[in-house]
Amino acid sequence: MTNDTHPLADGVHMRPAALDDAESFAETLTRSRAYMRRWEPVRPDSFYTPEGQAQRLTGLLADRDAGRAMSWVLADEDDRVIGSMTLASIERGPFRNARLGYWIDVDRAGRGLATTAVTRVCELARDELGLHRIAAGTVLDNVASQRVLAKCGFELYGTAPRYLHINGAWQDHRMFQRILHDGPPQG
Repeated sequence: MTNDTHPLADGVHMRPAALDDAESFAETLTRSRAYMRRWEPVRPDSFYTPEGQAQRLTGLLADRDAGRAMSWVLADEDDRVIGSMTLASIERGPFRNARLGYWIDVDRAGRGLATTAVTRVCELARDELGLHRIAAGTVLDNVASQRVLAKCGFELYGTAPRYLHINGAWQDHRMFQRILHDGPPQG
């Protein structure tokens, strides 16, 4: 998979996640925990520790190595984590699909960074991963994330009742997709 660093905006770059990011992830996720609670599963306190993040990253990197996922870090000029973009459940063959998940540090939210990063992830998914489609879902009241997806060319295609267990309850989600190209599967 790509080892490239991609400049985004305002000193922020996007690069593949690494195990060495565990401590920085823990710090940023702890700082943003209350802000993101409405859109995240209930997580144990251990998730917000460097050890918990190392465990999470170990699994994610194993999925990357197996071709099932790709995760990028959004980092500031000091290479501290300020967000993340993940393509999960990557499928090959005739489907060529992945699910997109992302978040931005509470201190950086609302500045267009997610839109810039999602746009770049879509380009990488098309050009480097050879994907045809990316799917994403948001809880019904996550209007900011829905705006990001719309700006990035995603289309709403339905609502999934009780789709994910978020913030302590089964939540309905708006479902989005972006078709990246109409060419035949490559590779």
